Amino acid sequence: MSLSLERDALRAIQNIVRREKGTPLERESVKELERLLATVAGGGAAPAGERNYSQHDATIVFADLRGFSAIASTYPAEVVLRILDRCLGVMADIIVRHFGTVDKFMGDAIMAVFHGHAGEPRDHARRALLCAVEMQLAMYELRRQHRDEGMPELYMGVGINSGSVMAGLVGSDAYRAYTVIGEEVNLASRIEALSLRGQVLMSEASYAHVADFVQAGEAMEVYVKGRAERMRVREVLGVPSLGKAVPRQDARKSPRVPVAFELEYWALEGKIVAPDAARGVVRDLGYQGMLIDISAALPLYSELKLAFELPGVGVRVRDVYARVVSVRPRESRWLAGLEFTSLAGGVEEEIRLCVQMLLQGDYAGAASR
Repeated sequence: MSLSLERDALRAIQNIVRREKGTPLERESVKELERLLATVAGGGAAPAGERNYSQHDATIVFADLRGFSAIASTYPAEVVLRILDRCLGVMADIIVRHFGTVDKFMGDAIMAVFHGHAGEPRDHARRALLCAVEMQLAMYELRRQHRDEGMPELYMGVGINSGSVMAGLVGSDAYRAYTVIGEEVNLASRIEALSLRGQVLMSEASYAHVADFVQAGEAMEVYVKGRAERMRVREVLGVPSLGKAVPRQDARKSPRVPVAFELEYWALEGKIVAPDAARGVVRDLGYQGMLIDISAALPLYSELKLAFELPGVGVRVRDVYARVVSVRPRESRWLAGLEFTSLAGGVEEEIRLCVQMLLQGDYAGAASR
């Protein structure tokens, strides 16, 4: 690409930005764009004395379709791909409408970046948050459409984080892409892993930019892979000034993760614990309960005492009490849903740690969501 063509391309891009946003690019953005065009023109190599990367503030959005793995293993390929194309296509359109960039598709997930500008230090977080709310609204409409068409319904979990990122071209002559990297990107991914179906979670860093713009839940402390201390996240409920609310329909109060570990349980008669323990396998674990696989049905609402070892945490949990809230047959066995009624000592925190680390893929033994 000749120098004159590079200048023509730069001028055309500036005109598009001015037309769409109503303001021209800032000086630093123009310089960054010049470097990028020079890199592309030179086949991927940065000009001598120049760099093809930058470091600046941005907000990262990760969104992941929930339940897609089960659909992919059940429905024909054409149905699966049609659903995926429809859902991710709608999400990509919403991201672009809010002046975000689709960084990449990762199977049934999407990563978007909202770059910051010196003149509008909080704008990137506001655009990202409004985008996430509208993504959940769009998923609500897609579920209604899927129900009408007799297609499976899907939900989405979303995580948001703001901070300093490194952006630039990475790769080789065979393949090169513009992307963002850094700890803030990783944190956005970890936050998304903790979100429930239909939920939007954001970090305190993002909340600091949008506190006067968003309706949010109380701060929650969570364990995040790679950090010794807990971090705080908030649930995004809506944007009141625009009349937009996240239509979250999941009644659960905590995430659940598929697992496979053994437990012992004893039936209670009044306050008397039966002398003999029965055994089962835990198939699903959350903050307030679990799903267990057992050989014989249990009476609904009966009380149990439990003992088990939390995978990866290395803690043997005893004196946990639970109530049977659901029972259903599965082949020659039974699945029983348990709700914890009493957790001794620091057991509740140990269970939360286990669930959050399993969701982030930190321990072996967690099945795909």
